Amino acid sequence: MTSNVVSPVTMLGVALEEARKGYAEGGIPIGAALFSADGRLLGRGRNRRVQDGDPSVHGETAAFRNAGRQRTYRGTTMVTTLSPCWYCSGLIRQFGITGLIVGESRTFTGQHEWLAGNGVNVLVLDSPECVELMTEFIAAHPDLWNEDIGEDA
Repeated sequence: MTSNVVSPVTMLGVALEEARKGYAEGGIPIGAALFSADGRLLGRGRNRRVQDGDPSVHGETAAFRNAGRQRTYRGTTMVTTLSPCWYCSGLIRQFGITGLIVGESRTFTGQHEWLAGNGVNVLVLDSPECVELMTEFIAAHPDLWNEDIGEDA
């Protein structure tokens, strides 16, 4: 799933940088990055739904778009600070991304188990940094959380 060159924690660090940038911009702190089979960073992005007024710009979709067109996505790994929603999980399946590293799934249990059941190699790191970032955000901005993927969504 991941390269011997770049550790999952290092990969998650890229996604965390994006999440922090998004939070500083007034957005939802979810970041993602797409890595090649040999550990090269292909693209990175953050949830920009608030900043851009576009509900389709999730962290994973931004990282995917920023990676540009690839001949194949086999062997690539999507790294995300939060377990992916159905929308982002569908992207992973649609394009054959074969690895997923999840920062945390405590604040939101997305569809990483569904992806694992459909052949994606999934690693949940349960990162305290990711949990703290989302917990802080949810407490400070329950309206944005509920609008995006919370109970009122």
